[in-house]
Amino acid sequence: MTALPASDDSTLAYLNLEPEQILTTLEGLGFHCDGRFLTLNSYENRVYQVGIEDGPPVVAKFYRPGRWSDDAILEEHAFSAELAALDIPVVAPLVSNGETLHRTGPFRVSVSPCKGGRSPDLDNRELMRQLGRLVARIHLAGESAVFAHRPTLDIETYG
Repeated sequence: MTALPASDDSTLAYLNLEPEQILTTLEGLGFHCDGRFLTLNSYENRVYQVGIEDGPPVVAKFYRPGRWSDDAILEEHAFSAELAALDIPVVAPLVSNGETLHRTGPFRVSVSPCKGGRSPDLDNRELMRQLGRLVARIHLAGESAVFAHRPTLDIETYG
């Protein structure tokens, strides 16, 4: 897959993303932040748990410039919403002003509810069967349409 061109300004802003910018970005999207935030693990993006006044925290994902197109990100968001509608336990991005992907200054960001999770007990055979059924349901949902903007993971492209 070819990376998308990223402007030097957006890359520099992404690399120098500061807590104040994170909070200001979320405030601009209508979230009333209480000043708390926690950096979360992410391989490609900058992801933060942000405290919200009078409400549960949210997770803000700042997308790495040049990695994915807006269309690819929106396709992923739509698939997450589709899975959630099928009662598959995923955390889909929140819709704000009719959108799930927001541009603010040099940043592209999405905001999701903060949900807890845990590592599975890999020695529990019944749980492994349940997880296998869950993965099968995800794959069945994914087969219902062709992704136009996301790469295909197959032997030819990633094998």
